Amino acid sequence: MNKKQYSGWFADFERQEFYFGLLTVVDGKVSGIEETAAKRFTWNDRDKLGQLILPGLVDSHVHIESSMLMPSRFANQAVRFGTVATVSDPHEIANVLGLDGIRLMINDAEKACLKIYFTAPSCVPATSLETAGAILEAEDLKQLFSENRVVALGEMMNYPGVIFADAGVLAKINLAKSFGKTVDGHAPGLSGTQLDTYLGAGIDTDHECSTLDEAEEKIAGGMKVLIREGSSARNFEQLYPLIDKYPDKIMLCCDDYHPDDLVTAHLDRLIRRGVKSGINFFNLYRAASLNPVSHYNLKNGILKPGDPADFIIAEGVDPFQVTATYIDGIPVFQNGKVEFDLPAIAPMNNFQASPVKVSDLEVKGETGSYKVIRAWDGELLTGSETAQLIASEGIVQSDVKRDILKIVVLNRYIQSAKPALAWISGFGLKMGAMASSIAHDSHNIIAVGTSDFEIAEAINQIILHQGGISVTCEGESKTLPLPVAGLMSTGTAAEVGTKYAELTEFARNLGSELQAPFMALSFMALLVIPHLKIGDLGLFDCDKFQFTPISAD
Repeated sequence: MNKKQYSGWFADFERQEFYFGLLTVVDGKVSGIEETAAKRFTWNDRDKLGQLILPGLVDSHVHIESSMLMPSRFANQAVRFGTVATVSDPHEIANVLGLDGIRLMINDAEKACLKIYFTAPSCVPATSLETAGAILEAEDLKQLFSENRVVALGEMMNYPGVIFADAGVLAKINLAKSFGKTVDGHAPGLSGTQLDTYLGAGIDTDHECSTLDEAEEKIAGGMKVLIREGSSARNFEQLYPLIDKYPDKIMLCCDDYHPDDLVTAHLDRLIRRGVKSGINFFNLYRAASLNPVSHYNLKNGILKPGDPADFIIAEGVDPFQVTATYIDGIPVFQNGKVEFDLPAIAPMNNFQASPVKVSDLEVKGETGSYKVIRAWDGELLTGSETAQLIASEGIVQSDVKRDILKIVVLNRYIQSAKPALAWISGFGLKMGAMASSIAHDSHNIIAVGTSDFEIAEAINQIILHQGGISVTCEGESKTLPLPVAGLMSTGTAAEVGTKYAELTEFARNLGSELQAPFMALSFMALLVIPHLKIGDLGLFDCDKFQFTPISAD
């Protein structure tokens, strides 16, 4: 028998009090917690608290691929901040490699120092209106639901398919329910009778809310709302009042979280922010720990007798600073070190694109009015605008002074594809270009820049490395290769985070003022989020759910 004991302050979430006690762990499970002091403290007495022992943090919705790290590498960083579990939707790699990609993620997760759960991707591809590397139907997902680590159907982005009762979409929802799994949603701005239809199909959550009114309508309909605070889309500031108003209906998530952010913090940063914002600590912590464990029926402990001993030790609650993380009673992080060796990784990919020429990127036309995608910092939603552009010798020109730049999407799955071309504002580049093989959700190559020559150079750097992100300007190019599906590196969080930060700084030096320019670029191809986007087949009107010409005349 392996018995260990830990003393410290514990949180009583029902009575909303702190008490001093002794935690006993036997063979990796909680044997019990003995309260060893007569006096309890409230939040107002928090300055009297010492070392705290709390359930570990749980990211209720994350795409690990967005960290550009394999699950084992993601885990080695996240445990430093008290994360003991994640619910990961692997639809990024599924769009590139199908079931083989999901298996790659699950197999690597099995070797990680973190309890990584998965959802079965519901939208591969996100729509039939772009080219992806795989198609997953309900029959393909059936084998995933028998996996212990698969806890839900992934976010149902195809909300028109739900609303209009698409047979394939409903088959996936019904399959999940037949396995007793919850169904994650994705319905930005959906309201009224359409929301009622969406909810009626069995959708349980949403992480796309950006206003209190939207979130409260969805909660009233029976949904649980995941407040997202990722690297690009950030909704915590707008939505945190929900935590105290609906303490059992809210979870916290990072969704898409880039490596430079993961190097410095994870969900722990939201605990600190929430405390500063005056949120009830017990409600806040429930949203980041107990609620996702309950909702997804995770095999995680919450410091109840018989639970797996998944817990953290923190110096205090204000400020909140994690000093140790335990999973199944094993210290995976303590004394400033992760006590876990990284497994080897064999990269897998699907990349066929051929290099492009400058002439491939020319828009032939006349002076006139053209449609422009409007990108906003920190938002996945885009605007739809028009602008007068001048043609020179039959070639329509970008207007860098007015921040109207060319945006390009190139199919990565076939050779010699014709690039889709359009215009975009909001990126602010004054020179140079940037490109990426991370382009949600089909992950074709996407690029934006001030000249066709530099856009071509940035794209060709991605093709040369068979995936990655790149920035180029006046003959200088910097690239972060992503050999695993064109989405992830085999390196560590520190290595990838440093390189990613370097490329981000390069892009900012070229004029971009976006918080996360590469993250923002990756979402310009996501056709299921309004209003105007671009896929490999052309400019797309998300409101009408159809392609649209780039000319506004």
